[in-house]
Amino acid sequence: MPVYQDYASPEILDWLLQGDPAVRWQAQRDLLDAKPAVYEAERAKVATEGWGARYLAEQDAAGTWAGVLYSPKWTSTHYTLLTLLRIGLPPENPQAIKAARILLDSGFMHDHGINFARGDASRAETCISGMCLNMFSYFDVEDERVHQLAQHMIDQQMEDKGWNCRSHRGATHSSFHTTASALEGLLAYDLRYGENGLPIATAQAQAREFLLQHRLYKSHRTGEIVKDSMTRGAFPPFWQYDFMRALDYFQAAEAQRDERAQDAIDLLLSKRDADGYWPQYRGPSGNYWLQMEAVGKPSRWNTLRALCILRWWYGD
Repeated sequence: MPVYQDYASPEILDWLLQGDPAVRWQAQRDLLDAKPAVYEAERAKVATEGWGARYLAEQDAAGTWAGVLYSPKWTSTHYTLLTLLRIGLPPENPQAIKAARILLDSGFMHDHGINFARGDASRAETCISGMCLNMFSYFDVEDERVHQLAQHMIDQQMEDKGWNCRSHRGATHSSFHTTASALEGLLAYDLRYGENGLPIATAQAQAREFLLQHRLYKSHRTGEIVKDSMTRGAFPPFWQYDFMRALDYFQAAEAQRDERAQDAIDLLLSKRDADGYWPQYRGPSGNYWLQMEAVGKPSRWNTLRALCILRWWYGD
């Protein structure tokens, strides 16, 4: 049986450590078991060097990006802040906290969810709410509305134990996309606040069961792949779901390993090239502040994520 060390060669680990500070600090913490003083010193550089510094430099005086909250999507305040979260910007960063507060103040709805859409101001949007719970929890936004938002996400969980932003329109089957955003938000909330009187652990466990029933990317009825895009893993993921995003959540949550995830693990291993690296995939169309990695080339982000997943799956 393979073990994690079969994939994390010294050469690959050295290659990760030659990358951007955002990659280096996470490799130190998650793959090399460095002491907090070591990886936190590296993490601090995310705000002043490399990709993180370039994103932060695009923030305007008002505290937003591109002068908009949500759309156009990938350069908006919402998605830029989500990207800064994914690359591990220190949570106490004042620029990020300012932006998070703008999103909270601008998007908080009467039902305690979040919506930035101009076309439907009558209710929250569940996918956006999950992403925002993730950001507000990660960036330490001290506000009672964050706890109300967590309760809102619990209340929106559907009968099949996932989430769907179209449930109010009659959808009865959960969405992979919305469920991923909800799970990431609940995990971030749990890491920041603990259960806090809410059934956070139960909601996550039930939603993981929903994904496992689908082998993370297949129809639970036919066993066929739901959508080809789910078999690729562009970094950073935005609202779009893919199997690698799901596995990344499972390892971050330290979920119990389940044989129904084996198909997804096998798929992950099939993406590894002959030299032991994982490639970058093309993200959704639209404008970006920057392209961190070239499509089709070995990706430090995806190699880092894959090794973290394999360490969780196989153990040391």
